[in-house]
Amino acid sequence: MSSEVPIRSALAAKVNKKRKRPAEEAPKQSKTPARKSTGNATEGPKAKKQKDGKNKKDKNEQEDKPKAIRGEPLAKERRGGMDEAIGKMDGRLLADHFVQKAKRHNKELTAVELSDLSVPDSAFLDTSSFDSPRALEQLPVFMKAFSPKGANLSDSSEQKGTPHTLVVSPAGLRAADVVRALRTFSTKESPIGKLFAKHIKLEEAKQFLERARVGIGAGTPSRISDLIDSGSLKLDELKRIVIDGSYVDQKQRGIFDMKETHLPLLQLLTRSEFRDRYGAKDKKIEILVF
Repeated sequence: MSSEVPIRSALAAKVNKKRKRPAEEAPKQSKTPARKSTGNATEGPKAKKQKDGKNKKDKNEQEDKPKAIRGEPLAKERRGGMDEAIGKMDGRLLADHFVQKAKRHNKELTAVELSDLSVPDSAFLDTSSFDSPRALEQLPVFMKAFSPKGANLSDSSEQKGTPHTLVVSPAGLRAADVVRALRTFSTKESPIGKLFAKHIKLEEAKQFLERARVGIGAGTPSRISDLIDSGSLKLDELKRIVIDGSYVDQKQRGIFDMKETHLPLLQLLTRSEFRDRYGAKDKKIEILVF
């Protein structure tokens, strides 16, 4: 009996040792934390491809921004229905902006066709000194600020349908708002001309111009061109073209951002009746971008 007790004790100790070993090894393994993906050196091909695509998109967006003025980059700041960058551009930058947008919207244009649609630097009056927000209620102040000293914007030519100022907007509804904003210049003898298609037929607009004196006309590029072609809208006394450039709609699009508005605008501004008078000494026409 005495010899069996040590044997059993040794066997029990050996079994207990084997049971303890897995329990001791488990905590050791749990001490090593799971390796997390940092997204840097360990990122896979798919993540890298997505990152490269994002960088390419960011680069394209950067190239679409207006060029620098006096060495400082401009960022497109579109807040509250306004593209604030437009007001910071001088004539040279505006001319380049027009061309770049034309290239983007009309990739099929040849170099000659693009040249024909280019507005010269000399056509633009620099309005970058205007410090107030280019909200619609500021449009009359803007027009007064950049009119010759002593000029009365309520005046009009004795010749019917002969404005001294045209205000060009991207859409009929916006042009109607512009007409309301310019009521301060409207008189009984010389109302603001409604030169847009919204609820106004072409024949009605032609009849209005043939019977009324008009100092300021507000409309859209296509309708203004149609009225010039018809002979109802006369350009003998025209001194300035104000482009409603800072306004953007609910989709953050302005007159330069849509092909259906930008191309008619360029076609209007580069008509021979205008082009020959940009920078001229006699009967000069200037473009102001609001």
